Amino acid sequence: MTNPQTQHDPGPLERLFGSTSATVRIIDFMSTFDCYDYNKKDIAENSNVSQKYVKPAIEKLEEQGIVKKTRKIGCSDMYQYNMQNQTAELLAKLGMSIAKHDIHKTIAEQEAQEQASQQQPEIQPEAELLTAT
Repeated sequence: MTNPQTQHDPGPLERLFGSTSATVRIIDFMSTFDCYDYNKKDIAENSNVSQKYVKPAIEKLEEQGIVKKTRKIGCSDMYQYNMQNQTAELLAKLGMSIAKHDIHKTIAEQEAQEQASQQQPEIQPEAELLTAT
């Protein structure tokens, strides 16, 4: 788990829609780790969202069927991303599509940089130039 005060890499939906929405951050996190269920504290920490914003976001996502309550451990409700919900499935696919696009773009940029550095003529140090004449 991460500390909410630390810097985190934004998920694909967060990169597309911006980082001001707790709901987007939660969807990014929960759709990535959809095989597990989490309590609100874990969701807050892993989404880098304040706990005060997790409750209303989870309520909204639960109303839409995007997340579902799976069980109760002690006094904590556990929630899981609901891949049985068509909207949740489409959001997860959108996130994966954005991530793939970003990866391909990064690879293309790195390849272009490598090609550019290979095409630059090699510059001889000044000492080699003096001894060559």
